[in-house]
Amino acid sequence: MADPVNQDRDEPEEATQRRFQMVPVRFLLPNLITLLALCSGVTAIRMAIEGRYELAVAGIIVAVVLDAVDGRLARFLKGTSRFGAELDSLADFVNFGVAPALLIYIWSLNSLRTAGWVIALILAICCALRLARFNVALDDPHKPQWANMFFTGAPAPAGAGLALLPMYLGFLGLIDDGHDYAILIGPYIVVVALLMVSRVPTFSGKNFGSRIPRETVLPVLGLVAFAAIMLIAYPWEFLSVVAIAYLVMIPISMRSYRRHKASDAQLPEAPPPSA
Repeated sequence: MADPVNQDRDEPEEATQRRFQMVPVRFLLPNLITLLALCSGVTAIRMAIEGRYELAVAGIIVAVVLDAVDGRLARFLKGTSRFGAELDSLADFVNFGVAPALLIYIWSLNSLRTAGWVIALILAICCALRLARFNVALDDPHKPQWANMFFTGAPAPAGAGLALLPMYLGFLGLIDDGHDYAILIGPYIVVVALLMVSRVPTFSGKNFGSRIPRETVLPVLGLVAFAAIMLIAYPWEFLSVVAIAYLVMIPISMRSYRRHKASDAQLPEAPPPSA
């Protein structure tokens, strides 16, 4: 029979050993990048309040880039964790839901008064619902392999980039004052918000870069370098083209999704397991 006194004495020692176990650095690096993205998104809100809109949008773009890096780095280092996934979702909500909604409200929608604030709330709420649905869909065991090529609705970073498109155009001088065009910008923001929570399939880049053919390495590196140069040299022109191109690609992704689904439906059903 176990001695209850010795058993109680051993439990704190085991708990102490677990408490002081070393944590591999590979688990920390992706989370540090996520926190840097969060800092960038929150700083963007401060820049918008101070009227420094170009720096505010730049903060959101930096958060988008860091969000693309942290997940891939976690998978590359095999440092994925439940804690990191939850932290990433919370940071995404702030960076791509709250921050863009406040930016577009301060820059334009506040001229619509209460209606403008409601539109900003719709954008933030739809981003939260989009992230919650994405986290639940990760646990779906019946999803076919080809479905990993698509998102359901626009992902949160893409939704934030699309919501900021009027600001890109404003920085290019195509929109003199965002407040003068609020009556047009408002419905556009609602459409972007609904796109995030819709069932519209959009292309996913989650698996891009994990494996690429050897002969395409140099073209891919050149394309990435060209995109980085354009983003630095002509940021608003480049971001406007990317946002418009994303909208144009949506019908193409829908057609591709239907083609995959039709091919899947033509496959013979697997025979039931024998007794």
